[in-house]
Amino acid sequence: MDDSPVRDPKVLREDMIRALREQDGIRSQSVAAAFAAVPRHLFAPDVPAELAYNLHRTVPVKKDENGLDISVMSAAHLQAVMLEQLEVEPGMKVLEIGSNGVNAAYLQELVGPYGEVTTVDIDPDVIGPARLHLDATGYSQVKTVVADGESGVPGGPYDRIIVTVAAWDIPPSWIGALTEKGRLVVPLTVRGTTRSIALDRDGDGLTSRSYGLAHFVPMQGEGAAQERKVMLRDGVALQTDDVRVPLNTQALNGALDTSRLERWSGAAYDLPDELDLYLTLNLSSVARLHADPAVIDSGIIEPSARFGVPALVSDDSFAYRTRRENADTGGFESGVIAHGPNAEALADEYVNVLRRWADNHRRRGAATFRYLPGPAPSPLPQDTVLRRHGIVTVTWA
Repeated sequence: MDDSPVRDPKVLREDMIRALREQDGIRSQSVAAAFAAVPRHLFAPDVPAELAYNLHRTVPVKKDENGLDISVMSAAHLQAVMLEQLEVEPGMKVLEIGSNGVNAAYLQELVGPYGEVTTVDIDPDVIGPARLHLDATGYSQVKTVVADGESGVPGGPYDRIIVTVAAWDIPPSWIGALTEKGRLVVPLTVRGTTRSIALDRDGDGLTSRSYGLAHFVPMQGEGAAQERKVMLRDGVALQTDDVRVPLNTQALNGALDTSRLERWSGAAYDLPDELDLYLTLNLSSVARLHADPAVIDSGIIEPSARFGVPALVSDDSFAYRTRRENADTGGFESGVIAHGPNAEALADEYVNVLRRWADNHRRRGAATFRYLPGPAPSPLPQDTVLRRHGIVTVTWA
């Protein structure tokens, strides 16, 4: 029996806001005021209030037939970061794609009595409770719509659009629904890694203003991701959305049985999220390598693969990043583990990319994303990712 005292939700909310400020989740007074006004726990009545106000934990809303989350109330820290990226002003018209209710309430606080908020979700089982919670907490002016967000929602143009599911692409309906000076904040998944990117309207396309780590359940419906995932053996998987990457399961599993090649770069290992992004976009044939704890504990795969690591893949070989302690590089040094007949060549390419990042781009915010709708150029440049409706290009400061 749990005898711990039940804490007052108001105190929990105050503690959450204080912690969000300390962790740079909340930076503006307007977002702080929105978080102070909304009774977050009432949007998750079936879980303890402590969970609803936890900075970094999600609250399950709906699971699929395999028990996997397909809708959640996002963690407070991530919601705050994305709302700061959105830079909502009073009187604006805002569209939210992917709904659980509480974020729409924050948005209504931000736009004020003369602004408009519309929240859309593809699943009636999600939008129904969101509607009930919004009405019960005094946010009846928020419009709720059941629809596939890929197709957009009538009622625009919108000053701001925020997407709260991981999106593989940016459909024309989103760009077309933005005002001339509009902004889209979207968790965009590129080659298996996701960043929340704030993109401003830039002619026919979009240009980024900021980006940060994000983790969301994937988009459903017409905008669902097109990914391939293969299991090399129990507990070892490769995943990519790049159709050009060879995923020869039998040959790559056989590569794991060969002696491993270890190569060290002499380059510092830090800012892992920025390095991860750079590797993902600059290796010539990249997939994401995942290994479960039992495989890592056995020594077959390095710990860097526990939550996914960029892997350079050929038909019968692969290489991935690791690290070791090295005081000469400021604490840790980046290195490469490679397996298979082509290990030498893959390790050489990987090490060169590690060194290039350390020499030229080792800081936060070095990337600028651009989204251009329409057909892709041929051949596709290295820092360009082909999507269904357009291309993502990335340049590095």
